[in-house]
Amino acid sequence: MPSAVVATYNLHGGVDGWGRPFDVVAACRAVDADVLVVQESWAPDAGASTASRVADALGYAVTELAMARGRMLSAPPGAGSRWGPPLWARSRYGMRLYRRGRAGATRDARHGPGTTEVERGSWGIAVLSRLPVAGTRLIDLGQLPADPARRGAIAVDVVLAGSVPLLVVGTHMAHLSQGSPRHLRALRRTLADSEERPAVLAGDMNMWGPPLSVALPGWSRAARGRSWPSWWRHPLAQSDHVLVTGSVRVERGEVLRLPGSDHYPVRATLVVGAP
Repeated sequence: MPSAVVATYNLHGGVDGWGRPFDVVAACRAVDADVLVVQESWAPDAGASTASRVADALGYAVTELAMARGRMLSAPPGAGSRWGPPLWARSRYGMRLYRRGRAGATRDARHGPGTTEVERGSWGIAVLSRLPVAGTRLIDLGQLPADPARRGAIAVDVVLAGSVPLLVVGTHMAHLSQGSPRHLRALRRTLADSEERPAVLAGDMNMWGPPLSVALPGWSRAARGRSWPSWWRHPLAQSDHVLVTGSVRVERGEVLRLPGSDHYPVRATLVVGAP
């Protein structure tokens, strides 16, 4: 039976919480997925995106979707060895998204002490594949009032050995407090026909497994384990998920303890066409 390794990885723009770069190519090489869904790929206005740099280095074809505008701030002097500043100060450092003001215009978050703006750019998602790609499409989910990003998903049809098709959908959901169930309902309606075929839905869902399973009946979790935050000795929850339809068998699912991002990648080895 044909198989594939599918993983999801929130890259946090390739920087830590202070804005210091980590070796994102080495991290993705260690994930070693046939299809890699990434979130928080940073694309500077003048330069290659995080996802495209990974794709070029590791031999992937890449499909990207920008979902928000933002800026990258430099790390302050003496940031220390911690992954980032305390949570209450996190919004003043590193990669920051523009938020809409009351009139609908974007506005900047405040700088943290000792930081400067390095560059402006876009923040989004990508699906990287080293399997043959038969087609792609972008799914627009719209923007929630409390969310700085216009959310969406990328659907990629890949071809496994023996010309067996597999649909891989990558996304990054808003937080529950921002109204993400609305987007989950829209995504479920869009993918309703896919539940009858071999398909994978992967991404940072910003939601624990049990409520996600309720929101997406017909999809089952391929891996279970806490993936966030990586900077705690014992991560708190699983917000990153790989889900599959009934015609896909899970051979192995795991959370990989890799340094760099505030999320750990989640990887699943899948078999298609199993009885």
